[in-house]
Parts: sequence; C-alpha cells; structure tokens
Amino acid sequence: MITSTRGAGRRSAVALAAALLLAVLVGCGAGKARTTERAPGAHPTRAGGAAPAPAPRISLDVAPRQLPGLGPRTSAEISPKTSQVLMVTGRGRDSAVSTAVLYERTASGWHAGTVWPAHNAFKGWTRHHVVGDLRSPVGVYTLTDAGGLRGNPGTRLPYDHSGGFSVDGTGFEGEPLAGSFDYVIAIDYNREPGTSPLDWTRPLGAGRGGGIWVHVDHGGPTQGCVSLREDHMKALLRAVDPARHPVIVMGDGAALRR
Repeated sequence: MITSTRGAGRRSAVALAAALLLAVLVGCGAGKARTTERAPGAHPTRAGGAAPAPAPRISLDVAPRQLPGLGPRTSAEISPKTSQVLMVTGRGRDSAVSTAVLYERTASGWHAGTVWPAHNAFKGWTRHHVVGDLRSPVGVYTLTDAGGLRGNPGTRLPYDHSGGFSVDGTGFEGEPLAGSFDYVIAIDYNREPGTSPLDWTRPLGAGRGGGIWVHVDHGGPTQGCVSLREDHMKALLRAVDPARHPVIVMGDGAALRR
C-alpha cells in the first residue's frame, strides 16, 4: 500500500508484514496448502534514492508436524509408517455425536480433509469396551479390510461384497437400519486383520466385543461403531490407501488429548 507520507507508508508496511507473520504462527493448523503471500514492498521512493528492496516472502504452505488435538500418549500409538489418519473426535465421553476428518501426511506436515459429521455408540466412549456396554472403544486402530452389501465403490482395500452385510430393524431413535452396511471398513479392534469384516475371530475373547466398523450412517447412535453419511463413506473408501498404513484414531476429545 502506498500513502502520501513516507512515515505512514513505512508504518503501514511494517504493520501488515507483522500481521501476516502472526497469521502464519497462529494458523498453522488450518491446512492451507501451496499458498504464498508477499508482504507489500512498494514504499514511496526516497528523494534522490532508489526504492527499498521488497519485503521477504512469507510462506503460508505450512501444516502441523503433529496431529492437532492429540496428546503424547495417543500420538505415540501411531506408527511412523502411517501417513493416513481418520480422526474421529467425540463431543463428550457420554455423547453419541462426533466429527471425522481424514488427515494425510505430506513433506510439509499433516493436512486435514473435510470435516464430516459422524455418530458413535449410544452411550459414548470407553477405554475398556465389553459386549453390551453400548460404548465405542477409544484408541488407535489399523484399517485393513472393507466390504459391504453393495459392490466395491473403488477402494484399494480388500473388499468383501456379500449378502452377509444385510441388516434391518430400527435404531435407538426409531430410525431404519436398512442400508447401514452397504459400505463398511472394519476397525481392527479385537479382530484378525486381513480377513473379511464378517470374520468373527476375537483375539481378546468374545467378552471384549467386536464387529466395530466404520459404516453408513442411519441417522442415530450406533452400538459401538462409527458411522458416516453414505457419500462421505464412499469418499473415505476411495481415499484410503493400504500402502499408507491407514489408521483410525477415535475417542472423545479429552481422551485423545492424553
């Protein structure tokens, strides 16, 4: 910006450059990508002298090196090989409402995808899931297998297209459950990775529950799974790449900050 007064011009340029630098420092979790700003350098020319050099470029191509919202214990459970994380953050320990974001790690850090609305279990979250507690298990789990009543929508995960994913009845709020398992991704909690989501092997024992999936949302709480709208579920299936060792990080916000 050029003003009619040299002193005002300098103060304006300095203030704007400082504001841009502050925006970089406080906004590094905003997922901005491949954007660069140049602070104005068009100061008035001094009498008898050349115009000053342009202000240095301030890069906004920044992303957090650590996933936002995670504490040291939770972060330590994520393998260094993992470069895709579906983060599901519950509204509260006893809430069935959550949000999901797919993060992808690049050379500049973790970049966040779109925030998707989600549901989790009827009674919220637990660190010690057992059969019938109606809570989703808190933790970090690999995502290795998918399937559904409908055909493969384009995922690179092994996909089991089977009539065994049929479901009917109603949910906790009276909503129909039909179509909930049209597309699913198995969450590797108490299951054998590398098998169909329909496989009922339970390494921790039957009492610790199982069959915890990411599946199509039916408009209400689940019994232990995470659910997403159908279009978001299909987008997730197409995005997840087994070569990137994808995991799901799931729990209420307070639990994930540990």
